[in-house]
Amino acid sequence: MSKRESSKYKLDRRMGENIWGRPKSPVNRREYGPGQHGQRRKGKLSDFGVQLRAKQKLKGYYGDISEKQFRKTYDEANRMKGDTPENLIGLLEQRLDAIVYRAKFVPTIFAARQFVNHGHVTVNGKRVNIGSYRCKAGDVIAVKEKSKQLALVIEASQLAERDVPEYIEVDHHKMSATFVRIPTLSDVPYAVVMEPNLVVEFYSR
Repeated sequence: MSKRESSKYKLDRRMGENIWGRPKSPVNRREYGPGQHGQRRKGKLSDFGVQLRAKQKLKGYYGDISEKQFRKTYDEANRMKGDTPENLIGLLEQRLDAIVYRAKFVPTIFAARQFVNHGHVTVNGKRVNIGSYRCKAGDVIAVKEKSKQLALVIEASQLAERDVPEYIEVDHHKMSATFVRIPTLSDVPYAVVMEPNLVVEFYSR
């Protein structure tokens, strides 16, 4: 098992939740955390602990973004007008790797970042190889012609475990997707409950 795979599943077990709703998640078999102390009874989390867990879960969901990058996204959401938790979710869902994942061009968010980094994706006809690139409403994201026959892409488009959300229109024959609008929290098809309000509380301490 690759390092990326093991860290992905370790995150699931640390949280005790199947974050991405994957059938192979070890949480489906054992809900305790990884490591030799994983089965110890867990005490009640403090308010700080609850907030930290919410932050780790949301950060981990988007491919375990670095703390620096995640904090930067929060700061931007905080400066924007409107509801900060909603702004945070909107900014995260505008990431190119998140849209590639949502459009079912690849099976996992980790694969999405690697897929973008390796130059397999275009935005409005231009190649973009930065996973954190922020898309705007109306942008057309497509898989490059040479990359459409990759086994990874074919497998992902046939996955029955998740659906493409309404804020992205996808044509799997052409392997292109249009980012229709910036979603709200209720629009995003998380497999588990995400609490961006607790993330805001964590950073505003």
